[in-house]
Amino acid sequence: MEWVQVLERIQAGEDDHTEFKRFRSFGERDWQDSVCAFANTDGGLIVLGIANDGAIEGVPMDSDDVQERLTSALQTALSAPVQARIGRHQDPKGWVHWIEVVRMRGPEPLRNRGRVLVRRGRASVEPGSTEIQELYNTFGLVFTEERIIPGTGSDDVEASVFRRFMERKGVNIAADSILPFETDLLNREVLDRDLDGSLRLTLYGLMCFGKDPQGHAPTKSLWVDLVAYAGCNRGDSVLLSGEAKGRLNEQVERAEAWLRTLGRQERYLGMRRADEWLVPLRAFRECIVNAVAHRDYTILGSKVLVEVFDDRVVVTSPGALPNHKRPESVLAGGAPRSRNEAMANFLLDLGFMEQRGSGYPRIIREMSAFNGTLPLLENEKDERWVRVTLWREPQP
Repeated sequence: MEWVQVLERIQAGEDDHTEFKRFRSFGERDWQDSVCAFANTDGGLIVLGIANDGAIEGVPMDSDDVQERLTSALQTALSAPVQARIGRHQDPKGWVHWIEVVRMRGPEPLRNRGRVLVRRGRASVEPGSTEIQELYNTFGLVFTEERIIPGTGSDDVEASVFRRFMERKGVNIAADSILPFETDLLNREVLDRDLDGSLRLTLYGLMCFGKDPQGHAPTKSLWVDLVAYAGCNRGDSVLLSGEAKGRLNEQVERAEAWLRTLGRQERYLGMRRADEWLVPLRAFRECIVNAVAHRDYTILGSKVLVEVFDDRVVVTSPGALPNHKRPESVLAGGAPRSRNEAMANFLLDLGFMEQRGSGYPRIIREMSAFNGTLPLLENEKDERWVRVTLWREPQP
C-alpha cells in the first residue's frame, strides 16, 4: 500500500478495517492485539504514529529500527507467523509506519499472549464461548486454500488450463460467459482481492491453474520429493532421486512416471513368473492423490516425500489427518473430510479420484490382490504427518 492510500484511510478515520496507534516506545504492544484480531477476521490496516482523532504525531524512534522490530514481531510474537506487509513514510511531523494484515486461515485461530481476538467494529475483542467454538470450526475446515499469494496476479493463471477444466465441467468460458475473464476467476475463487483491491491468486488457484506453482516464495516447497534407496534403510545408497513439481495433477502424473522408471520386479505365482511394477500403480497413484489433495498447506518448507526401499514404498505428507479423523475410519472409507475441499474437487473433476472417500478402500483392494498385504497408515499428530506404506513383498 502506498502512502497516498494510507493517508486516505487516515482521513476517513478508524473503522472495522483500520486502526490508529500512537506507538511511543517498543514497550507498547497493544498493536499486536490488533494484528491478531485483523488476521482472525477479514484483515486490516494498523497505522502507527497516529492519534485516535487521526492527527499525525509520528513515531519518535529510529525508522530502520522500527521496521526491523515490526518484521521480527510479526514472525515471532504471536502464536504463528503473520502474513502482513509493512511500510513507512516520513511526514514533516515524524515517521509514520503501517502494517497491512492479510486475513489468515490455518489449522486454528491466531493467538496473542494466549488470547484469541477478533475484530468487532473499531475494537479488538475476545469472542464469546459459542463464537470461539464456531471460529475454531471455521479454521479447521477449508480456508487455507483461499489464502492469497502475494506478488501474484491474473497473468500468473494459465488461461488455457482453466478453460479446459471448465469445459470438462460443461462450461464454455469463451462462449457462455458475459463476464470479463478476471471476474470469472474471482467468482470461482481462483483469484481474490488483496487489501489494496489488487487481484491475487489464491493458493487453490495457483496450485491448480498457475503457470509456475512453485515460482513464488510461499509455495516453493509445495511439490513431491522422490528418492529410491538400494536397501531397506535411509542410510543406504541412493539409487535415484527426482522431483514432481507443477500443478497438482502434474505432480501426481510426474510422481507416477518416476516410479515407472524404476522398472518392474520379478514375482512368482506358483510356477508362473510375472513381471510387475514395484507396487500396483493404481494404489501408488491413490497415495499421491491423497497426499497432494489433503496435505496441510499451512506447514511451510515441507514437501510430500516418496521413498522406495527394497521391501516397501512409503508416502509421507505434511499434516495429521484432517478434522480429527482416525486411521481406522479412513481405511474403512468413512465419510470424507478434507482441509482442502476445492483442491480435492479439482482432482475429482479431472478423474484422479473416482469417488470421495473411496481412495483407501481401493488401495486395500489393489494391495490385497497384488501380494496379500494391507497398507500401513500412520497418523502422527504431534509431529504432524501422515504416512502410508505399501509392501513390495508378502509380509509374515
